[in-house]
Amino acid sequence: MMNNDRSPAVESGVCNRRTFLSATGAAVSVGLAGCSGNSGSGGSESATIGILNPMSGDYSTLGPSQRAGAEYAIQEINNSDDYSYELEPVYYDTETTASAGSQAAQQAIQEDGADYLVGAISSSVALGLNELAASEETVYFAGGAAVPITGEQCNEWVFRFETNTAQVAEAISGYTVENIGSNVWFHYADYAYGTSVYNRTSMRMEEASADFSEIGQTSSSLGASNYESYITQIGNSDANVAVLGMTGGDLVTFVNQAADRGLTEDVALVAPTMAYKSTRAGTGSNSVGTFGGVRYDPSIDIGDNQAFVDGFQSEYDELPGSYERTGYGSVRLIAKGMERAGSTDPAEVRDTLEGGEFTTVLGDITLRETDRQATNPAWIAELTEGDGDSADVDILSKTEGADALRPASEFGCELN
Repeated sequence: MMNNDRSPAVESGVCNRRTFLSATGAAVSVGLAGCSGNSGSGGSESATIGILNPMSGDYSTLGPSQRAGAEYAIQEINNSDDYSYELEPVYYDTETTASAGSQAAQQAIQEDGADYLVGAISSSVALGLNELAASEETVYFAGGAAVPITGEQCNEWVFRFETNTAQVAEAISGYTVENIGSNVWFHYADYAYGTSVYNRTSMRMEEASADFSEIGQTSSSLGASNYESYITQIGNSDANVAVLGMTGGDLVTFVNQAADRGLTEDVALVAPTMAYKSTRAGTGSNSVGTFGGVRYDPSIDIGDNQAFVDGFQSEYDELPGSYERTGYGSVRLIAKGMERAGSTDPAEVRDTLEGGEFTTVLGDITLRETDRQATNPAWIAELTEGDGDSADVDILSKTEGADALRPASEFGCELN
């Protein structure tokens, strides 16, 4: 697996339309014909793509998975006769911070000549990249899940193959209050993703059942390590369900501490990312009996998922998870957009992707014209005893793509 992150101090020497024009002025842009490397123009046979992942910081355990999916997609595309254009990747570490993520993206664009960006897991980082993509006219496929990325902070250059929190909320909210418990405590990490989980899930639960009651809510800082006080509050309440708006190490630590203190014996834990491979690996048997939203699972027989699973497993000797799926699918959608546009020019590819229908590892999806969000299905599952160290995923219910995603105007975005 490649981990060739670029240092902010490294200069690539790539001549591109942005650095050239800023140095010489648009009046002499004809001089670009003499530049070496990819210009991103319609006649180019290759395109530079910036792969931005949290290889350090709070989500450093998740970044390598997202990167592996992107790397595998690039390898597959560049070795396939089905694609006319070669992808030239440059890799950066977002460090799980908005400032480092934006700096990395700026370098990828201005120094490496990237016209396409993929990645970020922290929604706060992704939202910073939203703004940069618009100002630099760069196609960006976001890896964060918070609704505002393709909601109130959407723009025409930002697309998302990641399933957002509203889509997962549709899958888990109604099922939870109707089948698991209706007295609900919400605990979430206090940043864009966590608040998005709370806002969407509480709203949908209230709409789904008159029996729903919000018993309480608490929040913790991203990267916190001790959740004992929150676990005690939940255990002393009338809650029979706790919805957790957390992911990565935060969720793993909370679940393990909750199990150690006996909370999971009395309160059902439900989290949009509980079924993630990384969460199950970190919690082991402690997550058995909990419930999770499912954005992706390698066992799902849908679209061209089986080919992806077989190829990825052959390359890396392990099954892909949701973060691998996001990296892989995002890069592949960019390549499919280039193929349909007959161009590597980002504006032409953007226009082709907008409203486009594509076959993916999640089946046939549309990148909606109104917000550029993929119409992915979503599931809810119970985590059950597995044969190995991790819990198995027992899917309970599926919400089809058309039912999982409400109108873009409801989320504050309507581009067309």
